[in-house]
Amino acid sequence: MLRPLLAAALAAVTLAGPAFAQAFPAKPIELIVPYPPGGAADIIGRLAAKEMEPLLGQPVVVLNKAGAGTIIGAQAAAGAKADGYTLFISSNTTFSMNPAVHEKLPYDSARQFEPIGMVGAIGLAVLANPAAPYPTLASLVEAAKAKPGAISYASFGNATTSHFAAEMFLQRAGINLLHVPYKGSSPAMTDLIGGVVPISVDTVTATLPQLKAGKVKALAVTSARRSQFLPEVPTIAESGYAGFDLTAWVAIVAPKGLPKDARDTLRRALEKALAAPEFKAKLAQSGVEAGFLPLDDWEAFVTADTARMKAVATKANIKAE
Repeated sequence: MLRPLLAAALAAVTLAGPAFAQAFPAKPIELIVPYPPGGAADIIGRLAAKEMEPLLGQPVVVLNKAGAGTIIGAQAAAGAKADGYTLFISSNTTFSMNPAVHEKLPYDSARQFEPIGMVGAIGLAVLANPAAPYPTLASLVEAAKAKPGAISYASFGNATTSHFAAEMFLQRAGINLLHVPYKGSSPAMTDLIGGVVPISVDTVTATLPQLKAGKVKALAVTSARRSQFLPEVPTIAESGYAGFDLTAWVAIVAPKGLPKDARDTLRRALEKALAAPEFKAKLAQSGVEAGFLPLDDWEAFVTADTARMKAVATKANIKAE
């Protein structure tokens, strides 16, 4: 009697074994993008998904959850099951700028996510209308000190990376410009070209075609190093403000608590994808300087960056709309 029972139990374990031993991933993965389709962040997400699919052996499906300044998408990702089948791609707008200007958020950037890795960064540039009498950053600072608050600058939105980069620079330079927030890069660039505003801060991506056409001039870039796309334009740090560095960095994360095998598999796929010259070239077309970083110190990294943004926001009175 005992022998048949043992045999049946062994057969059951043998049949069930493959299900328990099934390697990750065993089904499609969702990548949440907190922006509408067609924008730069959506394009980056879709490129990453496409490159990671063959490395993972499963489809990576992009799911757009836009709204509330990326908060809707971040909340959905933070509340998802931590099994590796839900990923989230966003920038420091979500992870450190939103926490700097919102008293309360439905997600905790530092404690509810864990990193798969940094994808890269999108640089920003301080721009001027060609007719504006500011050939250099130094000349802009000199003019601003002579007439505090008289010169206006455009950003592509309140509490965006362009707003933070501009205000961080104004604080370092000890000057005051009048902020004119626009609803997006395109209308801000249109008014800069048209001379409605003399200065703006915008992405290198948006800057390139206008700069080549002679419709704007670039005074400086906000990254620590010169942009690979604008190598002739000095950094703000080179222009006399040592240590200045603010870019729109982009990372793929997951809900905190991933199984080790899932995290390692996803991380290997992202790192390998970012090492491919073709992928780097595609990202470059969107103005992204690609570079994988594991960001193992995620909580400390995000906490420190949030504190840095909070200091800028408090001094400049940047508030969420």
